[in-house]
Amino acid sequence: MTVLTDKPPSARTAVAAPKRPSRRRRFGYPRRASVWTYGALLAVVAGSVFPLYWSFVVSSQTSEAVAQVPPVLIPGGHLFDNIAWVFDSTDFAQALLNSFIVSASVTISVVFFSTLAGFAFAKLRFRGRKVLLALAIGTSVVPQQLGIIPLYLLMAKLGWTDRLAAVIVPGLVTAFGVFFMTQYLGRAVPDELLEAGRMDGCGTFGLYWHVVLPAARPAAAVLGLFTFMQAWNDFFWPLVVLQNNATVQVALSSLASGYTTDYTLTLTGTVLATVPILVIFMVLGRQIVGGIMQGAIKG
Repeated sequence: MTVLTDKPPSARTAVAAPKRPSRRRRFGYPRRASVWTYGALLAVVAGSVFPLYWSFVVSSQTSEAVAQVPPVLIPGGHLFDNIAWVFDSTDFAQALLNSFIVSASVTISVVFFSTLAGFAFAKLRFRGRKVLLALAIGTSVVPQQLGIIPLYLLMAKLGWTDRLAAVIVPGLVTAFGVFFMTQYLGRAVPDELLEAGRMDGCGTFGLYWHVVLPAARPAAAVLGLFTFMQAWNDFFWPLVVLQNNATVQVALSSLASGYTTDYTLTLTGTVLATVPILVIFMVLGRQIVGGIMQGAIKG
């Protein structure tokens, strides 16, 4: 197609009309990924899933089958026998219950206090706000190992050794949670929304409960997932302070102890300890994806 100017025919020049952008580019659709992109993603997914699959395969086989060369890659039929063996070898049911109590308590507390402190640091104006936030963040720089001895002496003074309170109370709030929620709420909650809430008669805690907490739901789901995983996988401090009331990670270490390591027994316990993490991820995954999609739509 050509466009003709109003000049004489001898001076007319053909001007090419600009091409219209494709429908995919006009509406902001991403370009179609290549075969190499899908291949790389498939390789990453396979590499991430294979350790879990291999643990399941080993936990469903006998000790003789695990030592075969080449290794067995198909699940066997001894899973329930190995699970019964795990529960007979150690008090694994009590360890699972202890870890769930500790992880759930710590997660609920961290999410609540972190969103509350994040709201105060991000949206309330008071003297010393920046100094207190810097001190809270600075506590995360101190390694956990440096505080083990004084923390253990404190727990012994309170009479909390070999009690779950010794594991729960030190983790009721974290510096990372406070910093994470402060950064998120500073952008996710407009000041105009808080002013509207005050005009409707909400106090400070009313604003937190009715305005801030619903807006913080995606970030709270992420923080809750990370906190639960960290509390569930914690090994060092429960090993020090708990003797006869072990958590699941301490119970797994007892399964792997001895002159020889029974990988069937150990990986069966590992599979059992992984199931609650997968369940929590399935429960909170929708909130995480929903928060990501909400932020993408708002642009």
